Amino acid sequence: MKIEYNNLYTHFVFTTYNREPVLLEKNRERIEKYITGIVNNNGSKMYAVYLNPDHVHFLVSRAPEISEESLATIIANSTERFINENNLVGNSKFRWQNSASAFSVSKADVDKVCKYILNQPVHHKKTTFAQEYEQFIKFYQGTLKFNK
Repeated sequence: MKIEYNNLYTHFVFTTYNREPVLLEKNRERIEKYITGIVNNNGSKMYAVYLNPDHVHFLVSRAPEISEESLATIIANSTERFINENNLVGNSKFRWQNSASAFSVSKADVDKVCKYILNQPVHHKKTTFAQEYEQFIKFYQGTLKFNK
């Protein structure tokens, strides 16, 4: 059945292979624009994106016909190819980790999550990515309900 209206907001987090800080500030906007183009070309809408040296956060309103995993795979494969073809990490070969995170976001929280994503430079002056990620996992695991 065709879904005519939807609110499928997803906050994605991709991590560089071995969490190596290889993504340079001088290439940040170029890579962010590329990711935004991929999102838009897949029937989805980018709300916020911020590329850190070792990870990227982005919030999208996802098209109902594409799963989180499919969209993440398309973005990961395309950006790896783009970064490598344009030598945006120097002489080394760029890779993302083999897995990513996707967190659902309510419409009421879209603005808060956008501000969080765009505030990454300030946020990471106080908190490492490892600490940030641990907080995400604790928060979201606390909201999961398991049937026993």
